[in-house]
Amino acid sequence: MSYPGLDLNGKTAVVIGGSSGIGRAIALGLAQAGADVIPSARRAPEVATAAAEIERLGRRSLPLISDVTAEASLQKLLHETVGAFGKVDILVNSAGVTRRSPTLQVGADDWNHILATNLNGVFLACQIFGRHMVERRYGRIINIASLSSFLGLFEVAAYSASKGGVLALTRSLAVEWAPHGVCVNAIMPGVVRTALNQKLLDGTPRGQEFLLRTPMKRFGAPEEVAGAAIFLASDAAGFITGATIPVDGGFLASGVNQ
Repeated sequence: MSYPGLDLNGKTAVVIGGSSGIGRAIALGLAQAGADVIPSARRAPEVATAAAEIERLGRRSLPLISDVTAEASLQKLLHETVGAFGKVDILVNSAGVTRRSPTLQVGADDWNHILATNLNGVFLACQIFGRHMVERRYGRIINIASLSSFLGLFEVAAYSASKGGVLALTRSLAVEWAPHGVCVNAIMPGVVRTALNQKLLDGTPRGQEFLLRTPMKRFGAPEEVAGAAIFLASDAAGFITGATIPVDGGFLASGVNQ
């Protein structure tokens, strides 16, 4: 038996939330591993830029926008991708929002917006693209979990609830769709520094606490999450489903660090 390896040539991937941050790094990583990649998100200029980067890597792409809170938008994303590429082999759900606030001050609108994006959006994308994969009897779905899927984080109750739900959803779909050749897994990034969160991390008490509890004593880079995505998207991970891979510098393993 030959080792299947990490080659993604001939695969088509859709990365929702793929125009910035961790999603963009995953989209570029999948392209570097050989996949044709659609880096979809809401903002057309950023999507176009990401798609152009993928094409410069010698892979095919399309600048398709989408809104994870709108079922029709995700249906259109699937339809246009299949129309252009014939299939979708890999789905990465990386779109997400958060807002830090004392829980007693969280309004229903904020709560619902975060849950609609982070959890309901993942469900809709999995359902829409999963149906296509189940029919083809092949698929790789990769959801983005969070430290807050496992641990309590201060003043982000809605985000934590949504990411706990993502982890539960991942496991449930893995069990349900395993007989149909669809693997559903999650990646749990630790504290990864991006343009969106650098002001919350650099030189702040919260950032210092994260560093204290991270054995590697540094923040992660988005590109360091891409390796796990390439593995889970590949045929080398064909017997892995319902799993969560931490990419966290040892944070979950951490007890006393000094």
